[in-house]
Amino acid sequence: MDAQLIAFTGVAAGMVAMPGADFTVVVRNALVSRRAGVACALGIAGGLLLHTALAVAGVAAVLTAVPALFRTLQLLGGAYVLYLGLRTLGSPGRPSEVAADGTGTARSARPLRQGFVTNALNPKAPITFLSLLPQFVPAGSAAMPRTLLLALIVVVLALVWFPAVALLVDRLGRWLRGPRAARAVAGLTGGALTALGLVLVLEPLTS
Repeated sequence: MDAQLIAFTGVAAGMVAMPGADFTVVVRNALVSRRAGVACALGIAGGLLLHTALAVAGVAAVLTAVPALFRTLQLLGGAYVLYLGLRTLGSPGRPSEVAADGTGTARSARPLRQGFVTNALNPKAPITFLSLLPQFVPAGSAAMPRTLLLALIVVVLALVWFPAVALLVDRLGRWLRGPRAARAVAGLTGGALTALGLVLVLEPLTS
């Protein structure tokens, strides 16, 4: 039994399940439909795949070495999350107008894109992976295969957790989509996304 691998899986599971912009945007889309929620969850997993690939390649180190690049990416990510939050607050009780329109393909493509962009524009994620992954590579072992395995674990955890959240929200949708509940959920998710976006936008401006 690989104790380090088990420990990493526990740490990674906690990171993936931690409430934040990813969780909120999945809930927001799952209230539209099961398809939208799962598509958004897959988009987030795609963003994590990008981050882990950057960490494995070492490209993420550039964000640490070039503060201006980190701040620019942070501003872009914050602005996008803020946009999603304000848009949700502007359409309380009408989630279908926020995350879906057009054909079935369009209804899947937009949440998929939202999930991917929300995760991919988080500049702290690649730095977190870059600092975390090496700690679970045993001394003397080949770094690349081990790091790839760790990255795969993160993506698999995301592929399990976020679709599960989307399916649960969809299952509870009969109650959550009622007029009063819809307004409350839209207010909560919109407020959470807006607050997260403001933090991401203001942090590089005040640091």
